[in-house]
Amino acid sequence: MCVDCGCDAERHDSRRVEVRRDLLAANDRLAAANRLYFAEKAILALNLVSSPGSGKTSILERTVAAFDSRPVVVIEGDQQTGRDAERIKAAGAAAVQINTGSGCHLDARMVAAAISELDPPAQSCLFIENVGNLVCPAMFDLGEAAKVVIISVTEGEDKPEKYPYMFRAASLCLINKIDLLPHLDFDLAALKASALAVNPAMIFIGLSARSGEGFSGWLEWIEAQCPVAAKAVRQGG
Repeated sequence: MCVDCGCDAERHDSRRVEVRRDLLAANDRLAAANRLYFAEKAILALNLVSSPGSGKTSILERTVAAFDSRPVVVIEGDQQTGRDAERIKAAGAAAVQINTGSGCHLDARMVAAAISELDPPAQSCLFIENVGNLVCPAMFDLGEAAKVVIISVTEGEDKPEKYPYMFRAASLCLINKIDLLPHLDFDLAALKASALAVNPAMIFIGLSARSGEGFSGWLEWIEAQCPVAAKAVRQGG
């Protein structure tokens, strides 16, 4: 018997699974619509995910300032406040803040609403800074071209083993705050081995949002993804 409502526990669990499936299916339909919109306008959409405090916003600030081959627009996700969007606007990019309240992730519906407000230009680069969380955002497709997981060297190198779904879903791992490596007991090789055990195709770029070290590799990776969106348009989606 379920301790929450007194119903048959097996039946209760089945209903929870069914509701979850329905929720994800509805999200996937909206994500497909977002993806078609991005393809039609040759927009590169990247979903940035991480734990709180990894430096997502700082990385975006420097990226906005340095990336000049395409227009850049940003969707900021947080439970409360509009501080991150204000920081991005000050850096020079159009931005929309989404506050999720008690929600722990962005979903495709929220992104669609933000796109409508932003109206990103064709051939732009859209960064989606997800809510700081390595669990829920792994489950929700937003229509992005790729998930980019960010980890800082002030976190444990065992994060990929603790949060395998996120690292399995991501295409790129940005390792931030590498300027602090000389001062920390952080095993970079162990982090990479842990991530590759979960996702053998994972790509790694080490950088510092503070000093700018390693940013050229990040910008080159972004640039390399851009023709993919344009190619999809030429081929009719």
